[in-house]
Amino acid sequence: MSEKVCDKHGCKRRKIFRRIIAGILIFILIVLITILIVWAILRPTKPRFILQDATVYVFNVSNPNVLTSSFQVTISSRNPNDRIGIYYDKLDLYATYHSQQITYKTSLPTTYQGHKEVNVWSPYVYGNAVPVAPYNAVSLTQDQSSGIIPLTFKIDGRVRWKVGTFITGKYHLYVRCPAYINFGDRQAGTAVGNNAVKYQLVQSCSVSV
Repeated sequence: MSEKVCDKHGCKRRKIFRRIIAGILIFILIVLITILIVWAILRPTKPRFILQDATVYVFNVSNPNVLTSSFQVTISSRNPNDRIGIYYDKLDLYATYHSQQITYKTSLPTTYQGHKEVNVWSPYVYGNAVPVAPYNAVSLTQDQSSGIIPLTFKIDGRVRWKVGTFITGKYHLYVRCPAYINFGDRQAGTAVGNNAVKYQLVQSCSVSV
């Protein structure tokens, strides 16, 4: 008789446990669906980046295929969303020539960007005696002869979206800003000091999240 009673009690405990688990799962599912619905309604838009200008302090190529360069660039970012904020947790800026990195990475300050806000950074990026790949050395020589050198300033980082009090996990951010700098005509830029030249670019950047 006692064994049957214990079995009944055990069944009751198992039923209560299953109901609790089911209730928790249903609650989590409702929360996730609510978040997805809110996310779909708000339709978050990627931030927009613009390369405003680039000041060239040094750009020297020496044998054997070694490049030393120093730039200061001005890059702006705008959050186009009405109800979504953006946390920039990590941003690394560097320059490339034909997909080869030619400067060290420069870390940009982390920040929070509110609705419709604009942030502006003016960091320095440089590379000291960076070896240039042989196939790029040929192109670099040709570009120097023509006077226009195509560079790309890139930002790799992490962002989080803020919707009300909800903050998402981290997403990869990739920004690519093309810059065609006319080294052959100093009149194309503005002299800054004795050797530096500032070039107004106002170039839209491609952004992937």
